[in-house]
Amino acid sequence: MASEHSTFPQFVSAGDILTDMIRTDVSSWLSRPGGAGWNVARAVAQLGLPTACAGSLGTDNFSDDLWDTSVASGLDMRFMQRVERPPLLAIVHKTQPPTYYFMGENGADLAFDPSNLPQSWMDRVKWAHFGCISLVRQPLGTTLAALAAQLRGHGVKISFDPNYRNLMEHGYEPILRNMAGLADLIKVSNEDLHMLFKGVSEADALAQIRAMNPQATVLVTRGSAEATLHVGDATYRARPPSVEVADTVGAGDASIGGLLYSLMARHGEWPDHLRFALAAGAATCCHSGAHSPSLAEVEELLK
Repeated sequence: MASEHSTFPQFVSAGDILTDMIRTDVSSWLSRPGGAGWNVARAVAQLGLPTACAGSLGTDNFSDDLWDTSVASGLDMRFMQRVERPPLLAIVHKTQPPTYYFMGENGADLAFDPSNLPQSWMDRVKWAHFGCISLVRQPLGTTLAALAAQLRGHGVKISFDPNYRNLMEHGYEPILRNMAGLADLIKVSNEDLHMLFKGVSEADALAQIRAMNPQATVLVTRGSAEATLHVGDATYRARPPSVEVADTVGAGDASIGGLLYSLMARHGEWPDHLRFALAAGAATCCHSGAHSPSLAEVEELLK
């Protein structure tokens, strides 16, 4: 039993797993496996830590693609469940700016059941990540919030990225407050702050997030501009490495994945962890789609 226990993932992301349907022409569409939670899991796995994405898929062609790509990414498939329900789709009908809506009434993602996960997996995991639309799609959101609280009670550290989407327009404040309160690490972009706290300055929005949990470390990314990492009374600043940008899809997910990997696997001070996180995000931007950079790619940008 001890040997099986040692094979459990050190990191679990329990967030959205979906298919992006991207309109490329009047009647042409491109389907891509995606979802913020899934992207974070793939980022940490690609960097080299035993990782799982906990969630539920359907039995359709889109779910098959997600399953196969998860296997290829080295994720622990004991944490992914399959049910006879429709897939969750993000219909991206414009890309500049991104304009989208979600399809997934009674979707497969909503059927995720943590009681079906491997026994005693919580004893091994160091960090668990939550965020994005999985927390507003019910009953999944309630399931995940309860799981986050249970993990925290078990001594597991919690990472939270609100990752604002239009589904959070109404009634999101209690979810934000609850998840921020559970989190050891909160990641937000400047766009998240603008959308979560409409009509408020970025500084005031950040102050409101920090007031929800003064103990939490907060990472604020600002695209290619300077990012800040707030740890207690200290603030660390750094700019992402300058790269030729092919696509910014998944850069934020790679940044939080990079920070979590760095905290789990690398020795260093907070400025080192921040630089690593930003290099991971920048490495993703060098490729089209939500690319998960390798450790070598990130280290090359850190030179």
